[in-house]
Amino acid sequence: MHERAGQRAQDDDLIDLDGLLRAFVEIVPDPSDAGQRVSFGTSGHRGTSVNGSFNEAHIVAISRAIAEYRASRGIAGPLFIGADTHALSAPAEHTAREVLSAAGVRVLAKAGSGDEVFVPTPAVSHAILAHNRNRAPDDPDRADGIVVTPSHNPPGDGGFKYNPPHGGPADTDATGWIAARANELLASGVREVPRASEDGIGGEPVGRYDFLGNYVEALGEAIDLAAIREAGVRIGAHPLGGSSVAYWAAIRDRHELDLTVLGPGVDPRWAFMHLDWDGRIRMDPSSRQVMQTVAAYRDDFDLVIGNDADADRHGIVTRDAGLMNPNHFLAVAVDYLLSHRPDWPAEARVGKTLVSSAIIDRVVAWHRRSLLEVPVGFKWFVPGLSDGGVVFGGEESAGASFQRLDGSAWSTDKDGILLGLLAAEIQAVTGQSPSERYRVLTKRFGAPAYARTDAPATPDQKAALAALTPEAVTDTEVAGERVTAILTEAPGNGAPIGGLKVQTKNAWFAARPSGTEDVLKIYAESFRGEDHLAEVQAAARALVARATA
Repeated sequence: MHERAGQRAQDDDLIDLDGLLRAFVEIVPDPSDAGQRVSFGTSGHRGTSVNGSFNEAHIVAISRAIAEYRASRGIAGPLFIGADTHALSAPAEHTAREVLSAAGVRVLAKAGSGDEVFVPTPAVSHAILAHNRNRAPDDPDRADGIVVTPSHNPPGDGGFKYNPPHGGPADTDATGWIAARANELLASGVREVPRASEDGIGGEPVGRYDFLGNYVEALGEAIDLAAIREAGVRIGAHPLGGSSVAYWAAIRDRHELDLTVLGPGVDPRWAFMHLDWDGRIRMDPSSRQVMQTVAAYRDDFDLVIGNDADADRHGIVTRDAGLMNPNHFLAVAVDYLLSHRPDWPAEARVGKTLVSSAIIDRVVAWHRRSLLEVPVGFKWFVPGLSDGGVVFGGEESAGASFQRLDGSAWSTDKDGILLGLLAAEIQAVTGQSPSERYRVLTKRFGAPAYARTDAPATPDQKAALAALTPEAVTDTEVAGERVTAILTEAPGNGAPIGGLKVQTKNAWFAARPSGTEDVLKIYAESFRGEDHLAEVQAAARALVARATA
């Protein structure tokens, strides 16, 4: 923990905006350097302009590759594009529009002015699904989209992700194809890639789409807004300087809620933020250090809701408990939704990542529902959310989405605005805060102790962990309990975990290598208290060390 974690940012913590934007144009990435090539992680290509990992050339190459990819898949409908409030997002979106337009793609970009020009991730997903509703899988007029965002990453970062016609994050087949083609273009030089002018000369004119209006107007199809309004739930919504700022104001006005938009608005340096655990500025609404930014408002509202820069994550602050652990709120959300969505199909499953709390498993079983447990990454929920086979998908990192009241798809990407409004609906309908509801669940199912820690690892150790098979683990006991399962594939879909999960009757741990740092991420949980959790963590570190030696 950094010595200034949770404290207000100072001038020395702020980025040089002019230098960042100059580097975006002036630095030409070296494709022979792995750190400067296009690389799609779980949420697209990310980097920063000052070290050659997120520059204009990257956006030209990726945009051209996406144009070619969608053409190869018979996608000829509009491409919705939106960008968040990071400084690099605006020039990256502008470059993408020029390249896509020159490639003949019908681009639909933001409408409006002021803060309405910033577009949250869920609004892009919602727009894609609205356009594609009732269209056949091979309909050439299907839409897809791009979100220009590094999510909750620091102010100097940029991000660029592609959402196919299903509306959610692209799978590895799509991102692998796009990244490979983009790196070919980088290697050959992108100067020859055609670009249209802003007014459409040399390409397909860019159209406009009211992301905000369409999203806000439809919210009543997924949330009981009347209940929130009639109960008079007092909501403070803090966009944390992100793209939801105009959305929360519009939600307040359109649906007549007792809602106050908090914070100073958009600041690309995020000078008003409190520092994260490592002393850096981030917009992670699940971080206790970051959410010191909203701590002063806790007693003024029934609920305070925080969102990250692209509003795909949520942080729920209650008057009685403060910031809720994301796992706790996911459990409360699942329990409430399965009790208050009578039109959801009984056979549809509830999705969670395998590093999310096991109290969710117990809640789902109590409701006599089926659980879909998948690897880390929201993309694994997309097929089920698309076809209705999954009614809820959630990650321990405070990202989730769920279906409309009638069981049809609302968003196949994470939606922090939707989850924030769900917290208000829970308070309105039950008369209890989400944290009070969690305490009810722990009396029924037990109170788990949960933690994630990072352990240093060499590249060889990371590779060894990713390649493990269940047979390689010979331990029969963890922290005094018999091992009941050893997993290297997710039980919900058989996809590789990229690591290991070991379960006992009352505890579990999972270990997976970081994709960006030389560390192993170790998640652990125990229903026998903090002392037993510490034993589980120690056993996990020892087991992983032996398995990767």
